[in-house]
Amino acid sequence: MRALRYLSLAALTVCLSSSGAQAQGATTPVQWPLHDNGLNDVVQWDHYSFKVNGKRLFVFSGELHYWRIPVPEVWEDLLEKIKAAGFTAFAFYGNWGYHSANNHTLDFTTGGHDFTLLFEIAKRVGLYIIVRPGPYVNAEANAGGFPLWLTTGAYGKLRDDDPRYTAAWKPYFGNYSAITSKHLVTSGGNALVYQIENEYGEQWEGDRNKKVPKLSAARYMAALEASARANGIDVPLIHNDPNMNTKAWSKDFAPNATGNVDVAGLDSYPSCWSCNLDECTGTNGKYVPYQVINYYDHFVETSPTQPSFFPEFQGGSYNPWGGPEGGCPGDIGADFANLFYRNLISQRVTAISLYMMYGGTNWGAFAAPVTATSYDYSSPISENRVIGSKYYETKNLAMFTRVAEDLAVTERLGNSTGYTTNSAVTASELRNPDTKAAFYVTIHSYSPSSTKESFKLHVSTSVGNLTIPQRSGAIVLNGHQSKILVTDFAMGKDILTYSTAEVLTYAIIDGAPVLVLWTGVGETVEFHIKGARSGAVGTTQSTSNATFYRDGHGIVTGVTSVTGLNVLHFDNHVKVIVADKATAYQFWAPNLSNDPFAPVDQSILVQGPYLVRSTAIVGNSTLALTGDSSTSTAIEVFTTKKVAALTWNGKALKTSRTSYGSLKAQIAGFNQTFQLPALDSWKVHDTLPERLSNYDDSGPAWAVADHLTTPNPTKPDTLPVLYVDDYDFHNSFHLFRGYFNGSALAVHLSVQGGLAFGWSAWLNGRLIGSFLGNTTLSAGNLTLPFTNGTVNANGTNVILVAQDNTGHDLRAGAVLPRGILAASLEGSATFHQWKIAGTAGGDEIQLDPVRGPLNEGGLTAERLGWHLPGFDDSSWSSKSPSVGFQGAGIQFYRQVFPLDVPEGLDVSLAFVLGATGSKKVRAQLFINGYQYGRFNPWVGNEVRFPVPPGVLNYAGDNVIGLSVWAQSEEGASLTVHMEKEYVLESSWNSRFDSDYLRPGWTEERLAYA
Repeated sequence: MRALRYLSLAALTVCLSSSGAQAQGATTPVQWPLHDNGLNDVVQWDHYSFKVNGKRLFVFSGELHYWRIPVPEVWEDLLEKIKAAGFTAFAFYGNWGYHSANNHTLDFTTGGHDFTLLFEIAKRVGLYIIVRPGPYVNAEANAGGFPLWLTTGAYGKLRDDDPRYTAAWKPYFGNYSAITSKHLVTSGGNALVYQIENEYGEQWEGDRNKKVPKLSAARYMAALEASARANGIDVPLIHNDPNMNTKAWSKDFAPNATGNVDVAGLDSYPSCWSCNLDECTGTNGKYVPYQVINYYDHFVETSPTQPSFFPEFQGGSYNPWGGPEGGCPGDIGADFANLFYRNLISQRVTAISLYMMYGGTNWGAFAAPVTATSYDYSSPISENRVIGSKYYETKNLAMFTRVAEDLAVTERLGNSTGYTTNSAVTASELRNPDTKAAFYVTIHSYSPSSTKESFKLHVSTSVGNLTIPQRSGAIVLNGHQSKILVTDFAMGKDILTYSTAEVLTYAIIDGAPVLVLWTGVGETVEFHIKGARSGAVGTTQSTSNATFYRDGHGIVTGVTSVTGLNVLHFDNHVKVIVADKATAYQFWAPNLSNDPFAPVDQSILVQGPYLVRSTAIVGNSTLALTGDSSTSTAIEVFTTKKVAALTWNGKALKTSRTSYGSLKAQIAGFNQTFQLPALDSWKVHDTLPERLSNYDDSGPAWAVADHLTTPNPTKPDTLPVLYVDDYDFHNSFHLFRGYFNGSALAVHLSVQGGLAFGWSAWLNGRLIGSFLGNTTLSAGNLTLPFTNGTVNANGTNVILVAQDNTGHDLRAGAVLPRGILAASLEGSATFHQWKIAGTAGGDEIQLDPVRGPLNEGGLTAERLGWHLPGFDDSSWSSKSPSVGFQGAGIQFYRQVFPLDVPEGLDVSLAFVLGATGSKKVRAQLFINGYQYGRFNPWVGNEVRFPVPPGVLNYAGDNVIGLSVWAQSEEGASLTVHMEKEYVLESSWNSRFDSDYLRPGWTEERLAYA
């Protein structure tokens, strides 16, 4: 079906209201235009929602970044967890910098660079995909995901139509699009939509409402769109406004503007995007915990004929340098998920993608200066892949949206306290204009309130206007909580007239619905099953608390003081399970198909385990379940009567059938005991020989810094240019050697490396000073007297500057230089030569394509490959970092240790570091060649570094490397030990063949001494 013409905005908004009293079900149907992109009608959209192959889809999605977890086998674990939570989709950013080591190289095939494996896993698991390739992605990543060779200034103004920038992005973006095109829903794959740029609200000059186009931005967007189409992308193109002020790229807002996308979306982080609340004073005004925001009017104004769509909505907050250890889950935990995600539904949002669903780790040089090594993001799935209350709370809502088909077509008829009997509680009424089903979203009138409020709700139903509960009890909002209460909710051919408990999910089993309701422990529930004439208790943990009352339309059922799992059945074959919150958290609805819609007649209901990943019927009578368990666990399954036996992860369970038809069994406990190594066999070697005046820097590791001009818009204060990117060095650690003859009294150095970076300087081998770094300065300026060093008045002197670069800034700040801005001497001498060292081979020679261009810096240990498996350290001294060393310098500690994780377990391991001596220390943690931690106790609080399987070899030897940089003569000493984050019996086996991800040392490293 081709897109209808646009109606006038006045005609389109006749039904829309941002507030108002109870409407009691009246709607005026509007013929909203159904759009497609003119290429096909596989994915369509309108005012209500997306449609895929003619079927309405409520998009509940969560973001992960494959380049932050470079182990394809782990992607499967994460996607199975996202699917199990009831999600219909997931989203991911690309990362141009990860795939492009230099301006003529692209890698989409090596190890974790092969993102096509995500598409294959998504197809197998059953998730649609929101693809967000860039070219710019932000993501608190180094240079926002730009390749670091792009940051020199030589490519003109970034993110506009500058021809130099255009020539740079076209190969990456075109190839990314061509690869993705093979996995679109239009080609039998699961990629649903394709995002153009990211948070690029640059469409207008000045006042957005005057709609004066910024032509360079419009041409840039149009060029990206043309490239996507030319390379096979025929699904809808989307965009995400960074805030409600930009109003960019929507065809409804400016129908004929250049650069508009098919579907425009919005990003929002109402609870502060950072654990540093001082950062959150911007577009949403003063930050108030649990204060919801009005998005409804924004969508009415900017995109009324499109779905109300959040390509990014807050899943958590990143932890900046100096943030609290472990992040800030306090006001973005389970209560946040409950309140804010339901509030989006109250505002007619039908497409949500949480940023992040799984954050992961800023391994290597992925982090920008705004974040530390962790990118846990306080996400529903934690950095170490554990799931907890926030995941379960999110799951309970996502499972509901997946089965609530009528929710994908609603108008909001009112939003006021008039719906409730308690002025402290307000409600929004959403009603499907076709089926008349309604959804009442209740919340505290002042959303930051955490009081416990009881109320009744005025609703309009097919059996009349009611105040519920009708017979006794009340609905309760307990603390930071919202509830979605339904009327005329369809369960196949049967109807739930109303419920004072929330719907978790339902399945059609043997042709009859099995409905799951949930509420707080000890609360009272009342619901009405339309058409039923009698009801009975199947079994319950509080059987005496169930009452049944027949009216002229069906059965009103009450359950007081809900605890555990209560099963009720009715004479029209409807079965209702009423569960308390803790029980509902462990409720799952795995599907027999890999259809992202998860058809309810192919769903199985399972209660009990920590996680249920999948289900299949084997033969005619055995149900095979897979998932995770942490202890011996009771399991109850609601499935077809044909099934008489259960297996769990391939093991037969002793199964019994209950009087009401479910199957019960016990998942056995398992042996969690296996020993972790003590990490007490360390070798050590000096890794800063460059500080010594007799060090030979004539080899290929060093570039002569002789540039007298730079394309960078920031010009240096002294020459030659000492910007590392100008010499094709970019990542992490850099070294500068400056030569002068004659007498000098001091050196003035201005060094720029990003927030929390640091540097130290030596004169002829003696430390003369250090900039220790802090969380507010990206440049460190010091004048260092030579009183601590010896100047060779009649000979050559060498100053060594060692710099820890924390990455390039975001957005326009990506081109801010890294390196030395100014270097001058006090006295009669001047520098006559400078040399710079960075990553071995620079841009051009990729010694380690598997780990990629962002993994290594210029430390001697990195250049020579001491961090890699297979390096021979037999000649090194034996010494532990806990003993440490005296004096300023950098020592590299190394050891090989074995792991033997048993088959059938999912194990998460972390390395914990501690500074037992001076805090003036910086350390880098390498695991099997991957840089997986930066420990900077002077400026940060992060001490725990989870490392995923695949990076760790769970069935053999592993190499740990630790660079320890003492920035003062106090020296340094560190403790290092491993801890188990969790041990689970699982169908996802963390002991897999991952040798391909851990290439070893090669002799070509020796050239870079």
